[in-house]
Amino acid sequence: MSNERTARASSSFHFVAGLSTGTLSASLLQPVDLLKTRVQQARSTSLADTLRDITRGPNSLRQLWRGTLPSVIRTGFGSALYFSTLNALRQHVFRSNLLASTGIVSVQANKARSSSSLPQLSNIANLTTGAIARASVGFIMMPITVIKVRYESNLYSYKSLIDASSAILKHEGMKGFFVGFGATAIRDAPYAGLYVVFYEQSKRRLSQLKAVTTSLEEMKTTSSVPINFLSGILAAGFATAITNPFDAVKTRLQLMPGKYANMVQASRQMVREEGARSLFDGLGLRMGRKAVSSALAWTLYEELIRRAESKWAEADASL
Repeated sequence: MSNERTARASSSFHFVAGLSTGTLSASLLQPVDLLKTRVQQARSTSLADTLRDITRGPNSLRQLWRGTLPSVIRTGFGSALYFSTLNALRQHVFRSNLLASTGIVSVQANKARSSSSLPQLSNIANLTTGAIARASVGFIMMPITVIKVRYESNLYSYKSLIDASSAILKHEGMKGFFVGFGATAIRDAPYAGLYVVFYEQSKRRLSQLKAVTTSLEEMKTTSSVPINFLSGILAAGFATAITNPFDAVKTRLQLMPGKYANMVQASRQMVREEGARSLFDGLGLRMGRKAVSSALAWTLYEELIRRAESKWAEADASL
């Protein structure tokens, strides 16, 4: 396989790997996402009250997975675009002598004793590439994000994706599909950047601890999955806690555009009427969901990439 064909195959596989992991995590964890949205939509709504209302209603199990289709579309294709974009950015930075020579971005060339199948970059490079990739994909996926949040809420009774799209377009125009993008970008860009930084640092440190009794070849195989999964959980926990206020504001903007005009006004009104704690509504649910979904997605993603690249290397060696 030529280098050009390998590059095209690699890019396509990053997209497919992201699509697969995103679809799986969205399907499994949709009930947690729905509960988070319901808790965030009003300060008076507690998790216990929300669960009670759902379980007492008709088709309670089905209601917990309400909004799964837009969630799978958003998370599945969003993950595919994010991972493929992030990979392209990281590969570009890794191979860029200009960025390395400036000192602004220092590339970590030593990949020894690491569980990662991806290029190892500096903290600044990880933060920057993660934030840029997430913000770009977030804008593209914003319309389906708005529909997803409203599907999960009990403030709207959309019957289908077409019905939801038509209603938003009729009553709010095209801008209705991008309500809350400012809060979303401010939440997602720092979250993604911080996540990549914490994730890579955690993998590096855990790998160093494991390296005392483990050979390099074993590190790349048997030890990579548990290290990557634990690193994903830790990274998601830290990044989620830091960015949760933006998530709470984003949810209010998307559910009640008539009440909240913009991110700053929404933040002030929430704090004034409900206290600063309203900015951390749904933190436990979001942290739990993000920890599991991110750890699952990144671990599966890296494992798929590692195995694919191993097969490509074997194919090249046999030529």
